Amino acid sequence: MKSLLITGDRSGSGKTSITLAISALLAREYKVQSFKVAMDYIDPSYLTGVTGRPCRNLDSFVMDESLIRTVYDNACRGADIAIVEGVRGLYEGSDAITDEGSTASIAKQLDLNVILAVDARSITRSAAALVKGFMAFDPEVRIKGVILNQVRGKKHEEKARRAIEHFCGIPVLGAIPQTEAMQLTMRHLGLVPYLEGKGKDEFLQKIETVTEVIGEHVDMDRLLEIAGSSDAPTKQPAMFRPAETADVRIGVAIDEAFNFYYNDLFDLLPAWGAECVPFSPIHDRLPEADGYIFGGGYPELFAPELERNDAMREAVREVSASDVPIYAECGGLIYLTNTIVLKKEWNNAVTDTSYEMAGVFDGCTRMPARRVIGYVRGTSSAESPLGAGSFAGHEFHHTDVILADDTKYTYRLSRGIGIRDNLDGAIVHRTQASYTHLNPSASAPMFARFVQECRTRH
Repeated sequence: MKSLLITGDRSGSGKTSITLAISALLAREYKVQSFKVAMDYIDPSYLTGVTGRPCRNLDSFVMDESLIRTVYDNACRGADIAIVEGVRGLYEGSDAITDEGSTASIAKQLDLNVILAVDARSITRSAAALVKGFMAFDPEVRIKGVILNQVRGKKHEEKARRAIEHFCGIPVLGAIPQTEAMQLTMRHLGLVPYLEGKGKDEFLQKIETVTEVIGEHVDMDRLLEIAGSSDAPTKQPAMFRPAETADVRIGVAIDEAFNFYYNDLFDLLPAWGAECVPFSPIHDRLPEADGYIFGGGYPELFAPELERNDAMREAVREVSASDVPIYAECGGLIYLTNTIVLKKEWNNAVTDTSYEMAGVFDGCTRMPARRVIGYVRGTSSAESPLGAGSFAGHEFHHTDVILADDTKYTYRLSRGIGIRDNLDGAIVHRTQASYTHLNPSASAPMFARFVQECRTRH
């Protein structure tokens, strides 16, 4: 099995488009297993879409080295090539001194050769200094090649290429031209999720255009020569091995509005004896199940559609009131409040427009509001359907969830903001909802406890 990590010198270096295109091109001939470093749902949705294999996340903030290897080996079974996309710049992480949470930490722990994408829009010879600095900063990180992005022409490319290959001793594998065709559709947390756009011809054509442009300007044969080589894993790690029987049903909300899930979840649920029952809060009726999971996403963009499905909203309120366990993260939290209030512009005036949500929690969601993206640490209390314990996760919010003063919380955060005053994990009956996102592999005991909680309702 070949393996390679593609990273950038900074956010906006083009590594996402480059990794996406390389994965799509290789998937035409090989079985490609993709990975994304750190906290992200949207880039993995694209990598899953173009390879046909579920992308997995690797995060040294929430995972130890042993778990990173276990997740990697589980996903790589049957693959010809493993492609890992980095996060932000190569050395960016959760800490200024250590490499915790960084792409560099994953490269070292999995012994991967690295390709560095460099935003060269305004530099030529200085690109060599930048690359040389990245190589010298941590010699244990094996940078084996460079892809230049935002190149303005042949003269620009030749000067930067000669400087890097002369001063750094590694090849430039490609130079991507500066063109509007390379711009993917963006949103406040990054790209538009693949699941949301895959039914639109314009969306798919955009991905195809990016893939073809990069394919024309990257030496794919040389890239494969640089890739590392190792035996592909064949045995499924014990933690992901399916149970012999499934004795509990868990409904998982998956549609245009709710699609922020780590793909490990869909291996772990069967390992704990749970059948995953997907459903759409926009289009469906609530399926019969022993518990429910509402992941993150963009419910604010589908507020009218969610409001129209009043049968779903009423059913969710009823199962919650009946003490059926429900676990919700971020977008799921928003859906479980009484209302979502969005600011709309009309005739040069901004007005508030309110939409009814499920109403499990007494409170409302307002957007736009504060912007919070980052890692969290905290502890959960015994009242949580996920049990008592400590956890590390992350939070994304461009909203304010304002709950009643008497709301009870199961999470206390030592790092992060949560819903209010470092409190998160609002709870009513056996329903818990939080801004905190948990990685199901890193927080496996908590998710296993939730499955057991559902089992007691069976």
